Amino acid sequence: MSTEILDKQKTIELRKKHIGPSCKIFFSPDPIKIVQAKGQYMYDEEGQRYLDCINNVAHVGHCHPDVVKAGARQMELLNTNSRFLHSNLVLYAQKLQATLPDKLSVCYFANSGSEANDLALRLAWQYTGHKDIITLDHAYHGHVTSLIDISPYKFHQLSGAEHKQFVHVAASPDVYRGKYRVDHPDPSTAYADEVKDIIHKVHQKGRKIAAFVAESLQSCGGQVIPPVGYFQKVAEHVHQAGGVFIADEVQVGFGRVGTHFWAFQLQGEDFVPDIVTMGKPIGNGHPLSCVVTTKEVAEAFMASGMEYFNTFGGNPVSCAIGLAVLDVIEKEDLQGNALRVGGYLTSLLDKQKEKHPLVGNVRGRGLFVGMELVKDRGKLTPATAEAQEVIYKLKEQHILLSVDGPHRNVLKFKPPLCFTTEDADTVVEKIDHILTELEEALGLNLPNTVNVQDEGSKRKLPTDENGQQCHKDLVHSRESSHQVLPQTKRLKT
Repeated sequence: MSTEILDKQKTIELRKKHIGPSCKIFFSPDPIKIVQAKGQYMYDEEGQRYLDCINNVAHVGHCHPDVVKAGARQMELLNTNSRFLHSNLVLYAQKLQATLPDKLSVCYFANSGSEANDLALRLAWQYTGHKDIITLDHAYHGHVTSLIDISPYKFHQLSGAEHKQFVHVAASPDVYRGKYRVDHPDPSTAYADEVKDIIHKVHQKGRKIAAFVAESLQSCGGQVIPPVGYFQKVAEHVHQAGGVFIADEVQVGFGRVGTHFWAFQLQGEDFVPDIVTMGKPIGNGHPLSCVVTTKEVAEAFMASGMEYFNTFGGNPVSCAIGLAVLDVIEKEDLQGNALRVGGYLTSLLDKQKEKHPLVGNVRGRGLFVGMELVKDRGKLTPATAEAQEVIYKLKEQHILLSVDGPHRNVLKFKPPLCFTTEDADTVVEKIDHILTELEEALGLNLPNTVNVQDEGSKRKLPTDENGQQCHKDLVHSRESSHQVLPQTKRLKT
């Protein structure tokens, strides 16, 4: 192998010298150098094994031999663009479409979730002839300019920046912390009515809605599970306004939710989006993504007169890898494993909620699970610093977990689908011990009681995985004394 193997310190030095400073790294005070991975495990340069609880990209397991072999075999034969006929492209499109409702029958291949979501916007704009987009608060849809514009998770971080006039933000349908909670008689209708109100206000300004776009389950927003019926009601309002519904499955598709192959299907058989986007797990780490839509939308896009061509989108190697991923999911019953192990993991976490006052809520589907930490279950005071401490303590014990949500207090589980019940036992047992220590340090005994200690006895504040120091609802950068809101810059996983 021609690539030089560097020691950890040299790697850090060269990264600081040549890689942009806005490219954050996990656990920056003491980052991990990963050199190998297999299944649900990652290994550092010293051979230390880490249990990976967060890598939803390595969907069927890191470096799955079937996926690696499929890519290598095709790479030995041919890799070229999709302007030439090739069996892999059409066979993959056919197999992918077979997992979807019949209405969704036309595929466009690209190389990343961002490319897919950007193309979805273009399809919506062309099909409807309208411009305005409705997105959800705390949503993340990609890193390119068009998607930062519709991603509050990102544009709220920009100092003094206002979001674009054509972008309208609806409340996240969070039934734990949101405006309409689990005790509301009909949260799906209440949240959908807010979208209806936004549409009305847009029309009053003489503007028109092109699309409503949502992650089928919000990830960066804190593992939010929309109430059943919400998407149907929103789609009805959006369609009446002449817009389309875009379901972003980049984080949560391909069987992760267990009961269904696609997370949007959790809403019921009577809901079918107009456009679905896919990425991350689709290639198990290989750069691949897809947009699937209806014939009507595709024909309208064709009518624009502009050809859609993506140099690497749908190339034979990518399609061979995509086919292999689908084969492994089926052969190894990974969707079924997500259902079984995810249910087991959720039950273990529910028991932690019964035991630990810091655990405010456990929510999820399959192997997409969030545990929200709070200091006060009545007030829902975010336990941001405590969540960060859990992450660092787990890292010390060779388990990789991360946090997200607007307050950075939701522990998020989205491991490779080969994750086992033994893995779930391991991580939850360690979380149990860490929470016990934290609660003893805080003097936290009852769900609504926090014993605030004297300043002199407070433990040192942890930093988040990006090297920022956390305290209550504020985050203090080590490089700056400025205080910023919880939506400070953070690393997306």
